[in-house]
Amino acid sequence: MDARLNYFADPTASKVLKYFMAAGKALKDSPLPTATQELVALRVSQINGCAVCIDMHTKEAAAAGETSVRLNLVAAWREATVFTEAERAALELAEEGTRVADAAGGVSDEVWAYAAKHYDEEQLTALVILISFMNTANRLNIITQQPAGDYEPGQFH
Repeated sequence: MDARLNYFADPTASKVLKYFMAAGKALKDSPLPTATQELVALRVSQINGCAVCIDMHTKEAAAAGETSVRLNLVAAWREATVFTEAERAALELAEEGTRVADAAGGVSDEVWAYAAKHYDEEQLTALVILISFMNTANRLNIITQQPAGDYEPGQFH
């Protein structure tokens, strides 16, 4: 499968994505735990059906030491016993923040309070921006049918 657009060859995309990728780097450097970042990025990408992001974040998480059991259970995190309470709070916020069209009220007060119980303000801010960032990345890749499977950990760092 070939992508509809080559973001690296397009001058406008190159300019915009330079800043977009810098935002991603700033998120990586935030105090939000790396494992949480990768789990959230993976879950948002699963919900949206973004194959290239699922490929990327599964491999990045594994390279950072994440276990295959936890990676395989992200899609069913509610029934899995391998996630911490803080990770569950982040995954629930990620789901509600991604499925805004499915829930007329957006993110519920209960889900927000649960996340705020486990993360300080700086981490919570990074979590909200990460969820939004991943939704944007997913849409950029899905609209242009970016192919998945060839990602190598660290490829964009």
